[in-house]
Amino acid sequence: MSGRAVECVADGFAFVEGPRWHRGRLYFSDVAGRRVHALDTDGSVATVCEVPGQPSGLGFTPEGDLLVVSMLDRRLLRLDGDALVEVADLTELAPFHLNDMVVDSVGRAYVGNFGSNFEEEPIRPTCVIRVEPDGTASIAAESMIFPNGTAISPDGTTLLVAESFAFRITAFDVLKDGSLTRRREWARFAPEPAADLSAVLASDATIPDGICLDAEGALWVAHPKGRGALRMSEGGEVMDHIPTGDLAPYAVALGGQDRRTLYICAALPLGAADPGGGRRGCVLACRVDVPGAGLP
Repeated sequence: MSGRAVECVADGFAFVEGPRWHRGRLYFSDVAGRRVHALDTDGSVATVCEVPGQPSGLGFTPEGDLLVVSMLDRRLLRLDGDALVEVADLTELAPFHLNDMVVDSVGRAYVGNFGSNFEEEPIRPTCVIRVEPDGTASIAAESMIFPNGTAISPDGTTLLVAESFAFRITAFDVLKDGSLTRRREWARFAPEPAADLSAVLASDATIPDGICLDAEGALWVAHPKGRGALRMSEGGEVMDHIPTGDLAPYAVALGGQDRRTLYICAALPLGAADPGGGRRGCVLACRVDVPGAGLP
């Protein structure tokens, strides 16, 4: 990518994640700030709700209700008026903090989790959890390595999951009841998963974080260590690259009225010292040629 303008459209946050375009606004989580915000087209930002357990993945029900992952207490919440109500308690299924999420067209949520406290212990396989609209929760996929950004194809039949610490993107077929089958690699960036955080930080491989699909079936991938958003085809060929300067991108979404605006949630790289007091989180925006498709 060259000559394309990347603009900061909202800043002053701690650590931003989970961008979702919905009904003319961009919603996103400030994880460390413990709030969900909405960015309007005029550039104004409003706080939607406070999440004491730290918000991460966001999504919307068919009725337009906001669903929020509460990371630390491992719950899926729904915004009901001004209050957050529990949809499902996932502590029995998720061994550590919850992570990103995608919500399908019927309101079914697929939620990832860390698997372990990777800053203090080895990286361990974990699961993707499926939560039905009535709050019933079950394991949708096992043996996942830090399941992170998640996307669903426009026809609803394919689920893509970025397994960050396995350096790969995994695809599943989605059956009508929401169960996952025919697991396969969509792209791989390193021969083996990382055993621990030091191996992740030492690797030169792409570490896929947040993802979103476009209308040509390409995937935009946030690559924190590479300080950029990558557009790639199945198999991992990089077709476009949008650099994010000294900030690391952690999540992406295609929005705007024509879905041709790529929003990038960016913050300081992991482990970097912040002389500014921890408020470097921002939302970047860049125009792209191919509109978004599918969910989120």
